[in-house]
Amino acid sequence: MAKTAKFNRDDVIEKATNLYWEKGFHATSMRNLQDVVDMRPGSIYATFGSKEGLFKEVLHKYTEIGVGQIAECKASSSSSLEALKNFITLIVFESQKSAPSGMCMLAKTIAELTEENAELLVETKKMLTIMEGQFIILLEEAQQQDEVSKDKDAVQLARFVQVQIMGLRAYACASNGDAPLKQMIDDMFTLLQERIN
Repeated sequence: MAKTAKFNRDDVIEKATNLYWEKGFHATSMRNLQDVVDMRPGSIYATFGSKEGLFKEVLHKYTEIGVGQIAECKASSSSSLEALKNFITLIVFESQKSAPSGMCMLAKTIAELTEENAELLVETKKMLTIMEGQFIILLEEAQQQDEVSKDKDAVQLARFVQVQIMGLRAYACASNGDAPLKQMIDDMFTLLQERIN
């Protein structure tokens, strides 16, 4: 009879996500992983193939969480533009209080990895593209709702949003909690609407 795995895969990935997000890929050792996910290195390799294999699943989980948060914001907002603002407010403020790092994990990973980790770098960029795609969808919906000018390129606006999110989260970390984040988000949307109108 085949042995049943004595762990919950989703639970392992969630714990590993928090660890990688806090420490980064290189600073996370197999010993760190073993202690946090409560699995022996052999079991980690047997289940995920390698430290890199587990990290790939972590990147997917992190992105899945972001997409889910956008869906929740959309469900509780009266418009797509409001949903986008609510999502940005959520991740900027919430990450400073309860996340393992205030930085976006994808941006942090891209800053950390080199071409020696080309496969992980490509995977991380794919996840960023997925998130940017979610912003494109919201902005295109905002155009259909006449919140955003149809003359503007939703792809360019989504890039603008992505850059602003990365900058806001990094600045919030650098300012030790002293940044006027709400005002900065309001200013971002003023600029966004100036680009729109």
